[in-house]
Amino acid sequence: MQTHSTAQRTPSTEAAIINHFREAGDRLEAEAQVLEAAIRDIVIHGKRVTSKAIIIWLIAELESTTDVVQLDVLRHCLEIVVGRTPDDEGI
Repeated sequence: MQTHSTAQRTPSTEAAIINHFREAGDRLEAEAQVLEAAIRDIVIHGKRVTSKAIIIWLIAELESTTDVVQLDVLRHCLEIVVGRTPDDEGI
């Protein structure tokens, strides 16, 4: 039963993040594109799309990008994802 409730919580968290970007419209267009790229890359590599996977992907991109504008977009996207992700209990 405990696994089932965790499985329910995770998709709703990701859905809330995606909805936040969609509802922002043009204001977060660049960040939404980054989020879509993150999700696409995670799926391509056969991994489960979770907040943790998105955060790790964004951090890796931050570490490998030198473009100042892209760094700002990545940073802002990361702030939004982290701000909308509940703390993991028991870690």
